[in-house]
Amino acid sequence: MAVPPAALVNRNKKHFMGVPAPLGYVAGVGRGATGFTTRSDIGPARDANDVSDDRHAPPSKRKKGHQKEEDEDDDEDLNDSNYDEFSGYGGSLFSKDPYDKDDEEADAIYEAIDKRMDEKRKEYREKRLKEELERYRQERPKIQQQFSDLKRGLVTVTEDEWRSVPEVGDARNRKMRNPRTEKFTPLPDSVLARNLGGESSNSIDPKSGIATAFPAGSSGFATPGMLTPTGDLDLCKIGQARNTLMNVKLSQVSDSVEGQTVVDPKGYLTDLQSMIPTYGGDINDIKKARLLLKSVRETNPNHPPAWIASARLEEVTGKVQAARNLIMKGCEVNPKSEDLWLEAARLQPPDTARAVIAQAVRHIPTSVRIWIKAADLESELKAKRKVYRKALEHIPNSVRLWKAGVELEDPEDARILLSRAVECCPTSVDLWLALARLETYENARKVLNKARENIPTDRQIWTTAAKLEEANGNNHMVEKIIERAISSLSSNGVEINRDHWIKEAIEAEKSGSVHCCQILVRTIIGHGVEEEDRKHTWMEDAESCAQQGAFECARAIYAHALATFPSKKSIWLRAAYFEKNHGTRDTLEALLQRAVAHCPKSEVLWLMGAKSKWMAGDVPAARGILSLAFQANPNSEEIWLAAVKLESENSEYERARRLLAKARASAPTPRVMMKSAKLEWALDNLDQALRLLEEAIKVFPDFAKLWLMKGQIEEQQGNLEKAWDTYNTGIKKCPYSVPMWKLLAALEERRGLLTKARSVLEKGRLRNPQCDVLWLEQIRIENRAGLRDIANTLMARALQECPNSGILWAEAIFLEQRPQRKTKSVDALKRCEHDPHVLLAVSKLFWSERMIQKCREWFNKTVKIEPDLGDAWANYYKFELLHGTEEQQEEVKKRCVSAEPHHGEHWCKVSKDIRNWRLGTDHILVMVAKDLAIPI
Repeated sequence: MAVPPAALVNRNKKHFMGVPAPLGYVAGVGRGATGFTTRSDIGPARDANDVSDDRHAPPSKRKKGHQKEEDEDDDEDLNDSNYDEFSGYGGSLFSKDPYDKDDEEADAIYEAIDKRMDEKRKEYREKRLKEELERYRQERPKIQQQFSDLKRGLVTVTEDEWRSVPEVGDARNRKMRNPRTEKFTPLPDSVLARNLGGESSNSIDPKSGIATAFPAGSSGFATPGMLTPTGDLDLCKIGQARNTLMNVKLSQVSDSVEGQTVVDPKGYLTDLQSMIPTYGGDINDIKKARLLLKSVRETNPNHPPAWIASARLEEVTGKVQAARNLIMKGCEVNPKSEDLWLEAARLQPPDTARAVIAQAVRHIPTSVRIWIKAADLESELKAKRKVYRKALEHIPNSVRLWKAGVELEDPEDARILLSRAVECCPTSVDLWLALARLETYENARKVLNKARENIPTDRQIWTTAAKLEEANGNNHMVEKIIERAISSLSSNGVEINRDHWIKEAIEAEKSGSVHCCQILVRTIIGHGVEEEDRKHTWMEDAESCAQQGAFECARAIYAHALATFPSKKSIWLRAAYFEKNHGTRDTLEALLQRAVAHCPKSEVLWLMGAKSKWMAGDVPAARGILSLAFQANPNSEEIWLAAVKLESENSEYERARRLLAKARASAPTPRVMMKSAKLEWALDNLDQALRLLEEAIKVFPDFAKLWLMKGQIEEQQGNLEKAWDTYNTGIKKCPYSVPMWKLLAALEERRGLLTKARSVLEKGRLRNPQCDVLWLEQIRIENRAGLRDIANTLMARALQECPNSGILWAEAIFLEQRPQRKTKSVDALKRCEHDPHVLLAVSKLFWSERMIQKCREWFNKTVKIEPDLGDAWANYYKFELLHGTEEQQEEVKKRCVSAEPHHGEHWCKVSKDIRNWRLGTDHILVMVAKDLAIPI
């Protein structure tokens, strides 16, 4: 056959021949062919539509038959019911194709279109759905809705009708209602005896012939698992034997005559207690510790702490004797260990301990601790002295032994011992001072001189010498000694520390050496203080001394400060308050006389002097002081008003009127005008008071108290319209006067115009933003009107505007229901931790819960933080009246009188009532406490 030419071959060859197949190519896919696999292929055959990126992908996991069929059904449903003429078979035609970014973008666009189309008729659709639901509910209502009108009708059912409603019976039958309890019948002894005797029963019928196949006794069919006795067993005899055994045991522990027990219960319990180990830890831990300590002892037997730890381990586990043996063995190995001998003495009983300590002394005669332990083990005083003297023979330079020995001696023997002690221990200050105390005056001076020679750097010897001179009446020597002490110590290189010397002065005052204390303060007070810091530092020193109870030291510091700064009013005031609190009336008056001589323009000092005389009952002297004050301070408002108060309090009303007339003529201030009107008001001259107020208002229209007094007097007269006009005019002149807004709102409420009262308070809050008092007044008005919900709403708004207002938080606590009050109080304390009104509200909360002790503590805390709050004192006093003793009641009243409170809502209602203008603090306290309600 001829071979075709090469050109013909190249022309008929296809371009894809010899080229590798494209990725994912399967031959015949276009005409419906499917791929197949051979043994050389990897993985299962591919589906016709499965386009893979890998020619030889790993084989997929084969599925079970029925699961595979279900998946194929899910992939394509060719049922007629799933066919539509327009869209064909249901489902996506491209569900088997890969899902790429274009598909995702198209789906997002279609979804946005669907969402937009859905929003167009959403309202209409929801409305229609709601109407259909309502129509459905009307046609087929719930059982709850069907009986709602009947439930509302239950409100009218009376208590008798409720009682007449029959009880629901028990629908169960009798057998279910009364189940028979399972009964157990005791088995008679005859049955037990018969079974024990060898008679038995089995489940095999003897007539069947099957039982003959088994020989007697060859199997367990005939008898139970008990051994069959050979003879008869008498159970009655067993019972009698048991009773006999019990009687024998009882007779062993009982008295044969009276039948009483002879067992000692206390001794029995003691024996039991001794059997219980005192250590409650794990026994394995004890064993490990014992093993470790044994190893330490064997490795290093000269280590005393190992022996001590081993002995204490045995002591803790209750093996005291083993501990003693161990510690004594340790003492034998380490006879020079002080700690081992002391531990051995501690573990031994007293008699043996003395012998152990005697042995220790022989081994270590120079141990101070062992000698002191030996003295402690002796019970008689004579034996103790003997031990200490023996110890001092061996250790003559031990200060501790000398001190312990001297304490046990009589004064004469102690003096002899101390004279020897200072020779052996010349550098011990305590021994020198103790000897000086026991010697006579002349010998003590010699002793102290010797002490100064031996110890030239100690200040206590010098101060003791100064105290000695003062005690013997040589006050002129005290100052010389202190000055020499400062110079001598400075020359010996000792630093002069102010704080240490002031402590010495305080100690001197406590020991009764007042003059020495004053000289010490005067000498040292200016040492090491800068000139510009003197006043501040000295005032701090005086306060510190006063807090420590050293009043003479503080008085000396004030005296030195006043001598240095005689024209400083603040120092005179501090000294005056110090004398008022800690001194006598005479010292206060003497100080104030000096004060007004140096500061004649200080009105406070004049007034304090006059009040001191007045409180002592010396009214003429008080008048004399005020007249001198007038000469030094002409036309002083404070002094005019003090003179008026002095005369009015002593019922000299005409004198007071004349003084006020002179004051109005010479110093017409608003307060003078107000006091003039108040005096007439208090004396019930209302017309004269109104005339004075009208004159004052013309001159001082912006003084709010004048408007307030005028309105209150008109209210007292019953002229509510005039009072209303006065308050309205006053608000226009003084729009920032909160009490005036409150009085106008209270007047509107009294007239029954609640809406106007609200309006007034709203206007007041607009003129005075963040005013908690006006918020509180409006909340209380709504509460009094019974509108609790509105009050709660207002309280929430008020706390938003004034979050740190104590009076609002205090009101909010009791505005809540009882279970929520504690939570509210916690929130209030977080916001206003140190506010007296919040503390008072918490105290009343504890009172309402009858927590007496805690309530008393919180009342104490309240009056300490704010002693000027009269409401706190009144509540505290009422609490003590109900739950305290007479001593506690008097203590509260005394503290309240000394504090002189002036503020508080309930307190001011009583104290500022014109009828109580002459009452003292104690009477006001009783009246306020009487009107207070018990918190619930």
